[in-house]
Amino acid sequence: MKLHSLTEFASGHQFLECLRWHDGELWASDFFGGQVLRFAADATSTTVAEIAGAPAGLGFLADGSTLVVSQADTTVVRIAPDGTLSPYADFSAVAGGPGNDMLVTTGGHAYVGNFGFHIGAEDPKPTALAHVDPHGTVHRVAGDVVFPNGMALAPDGTLLVAETFRHRITAYDVDAHGSPTNQRVWAQLPDSFNPDGIALDGDGGVWFGNALTTADDSGFYRVVAGGEITDKVPVTGAQAIACAFGGDGLGTLYMSCNITTLEEFVQGQSKAIIATAVVGRTGAPGSSGA
Repeated sequence: MKLHSLTEFASGHQFLECLRWHDGELWASDFFGGQVLRFAADATSTTVAEIAGAPAGLGFLADGSTLVVSQADTTVVRIAPDGTLSPYADFSAVAGGPGNDMLVTTGGHAYVGNFGFHIGAEDPKPTALAHVDPHGTVHRVAGDVVFPNGMALAPDGTLLVAETFRHRITAYDVDAHGSPTNQRVWAQLPDSFNPDGIALDGDGGVWFGNALTTADDSGFYRVVAGGEITDKVPVTGAQAIACAFGGDGLGTLYMSCNITTLEEFVQGQSKAIIATAVVGRTGAPGSSGA
């Protein structure tokens, strides 16, 4: 397994998730700060919007607006280019717990995950993905998932989803109507691995944060179809949460590392650091959505 070192990029936030590279800047949701943030090259952050229900998954529409998951009320909120907020979709009928990550395609299809249970109060249990079509209509995706988390879209149209508590990356075909079908295991991981946010590289490998641990296995890993792990970026003293390729030529891996425990997370306590690494690979264009 090839090892890579990281460099700190930004700090001073709480629990950063759902990293995206869009229009030359890094975007992130601060769960506990309640903010959607945009980072300049010098790590200076700008607040794009404040989301009272706690922001999670991010995506972008062709009209210049941004979509963000509001966790507490399991809705998707639209942020207009002028910053105005408006309801976009309500997926509460599909969700079994707070809203989570999301992928929005260039065609305007959104795939939205949810916790499926309440962390700290319930044991993990199956839930379902929500598919929000370009008209804002919500559809329940067939098949169950356990804590669907980070997502990526492969060049061949395969939708990849991290199932945190099933320790695996799951794949779907996407039909002509944007509906995910043919659910299957893409990579089964060791039981000590809980994949959170993911990023796809140009060689077909999935980089994922191994969440829920600050021990020696904390870090960002690369896995290929079938489950072979090829690379690691070790993280010390923090949970490895989300990642995205960005920068010139998508040649930099940005990583969100949050200093927290499960107990502190439930209480809304965390300190966030964004780190970078050059891992010898570039991101797959369009894999994180629009």
